[in-house]
Amino acid sequence: MPYIKKEYRPDLDKLINPLITHLKNVPVESQDGQMNYIITRLLKGVYGKRYFDLNRAIGVLSCVMLEFYRRVVGPYEDEKIKENGDVE
Repeated sequence: MPYIKKEYRPDLDKLINPLITHLKNVPVESQDGQMNYIITRLLKGVYGKRYFDLNRAIGVLSCVMLEFYRRVVGPYEDEKIKENGDVE
């Protein structure tokens, strides 16, 4: 879950914000590949090559996906249902 202590965020944001700026300024057809590269490099740099470590990495990716869906995609979908009506 991404809810780390607020005092940790400024140091991380100093590193993350330039990546966000970079990705927003590349052609849209390059963004996903570059995002994948960044995430893969982070995972390979942090986690070891034992099953235990690789399993942790997959767990982080799964939790990121689920949390992103819960916090961003789900509310967006709910808003669109209100605007356009549900599927019948």
